[in-house]
Amino acid sequence: MEKETVQLDFEKMGGLVPAVVQDDVTQKVLMVGFMNEAAFHKTLDTNRVTFFSRTKGRLWTKGEQSGNFLEVKSILPDCDNDTLLIKVTPCGPVCHTGTDTCFGEKNEDALSFIGYLQDFIERRKQEMPQGSYTTSLFQSGINRMAQKVGEEAVETVIEATNGTDDRLIYEASDLLYHLIVLLTSKGHRIEDLVRELQKRHQ
Repeated sequence: MEKETVQLDFEKMGGLVPAVVQDDVTQKVLMVGFMNEAAFHKTLDTNRVTFFSRTKGRLWTKGEQSGNFLEVKSILPDCDNDTLLIKVTPCGPVCHTGTDTCFGEKNEDALSFIGYLQDFIERRKQEMPQGSYTTSLFQSGINRMAQKVGEEAVETVIEATNGTDDRLIYEASDLLYHLIVLLTSKGHRIEDLVRELQKRHQ
């Protein structure tokens, strides 16, 4: 983000603007701090969140002592240009108490793991490490990958109708994994399925 792209109104609150910090993946709000103009520009320059500490009366880079930096992914001003939403990748617990967030919440979202899993599968496709099951699937070709999806779908149906809940979850997980591998091989993302479902829901 270029410094010139945003003209923030630092004067409205006596030289400070609130900065809401959000995890870029889980979308959890991690903390809220304040920035003056110098803190804002240092954040842009270093790509790590820096606040103006009202208690210390100086710039304060989050993690400067603990090493738990907040690596900036994007910075968005609000409609009045007097508040910032900063999306980050946290390098450890955010709160000084040791919790994931300053609000006592766990910084996790189970569904976000699906995107992480596909990222991992895509790396497997690029690197093709020997001994990896995912590598062997890509090497087997599209027909075999599609066949595996069919096989896992049948096994999921069997467990749903005549099996146990534990086995149903196990086989459905296999089905989802092989489906993501198939999508990856065709150059698609699981998010493409989400967008299609969203269109149908309208």
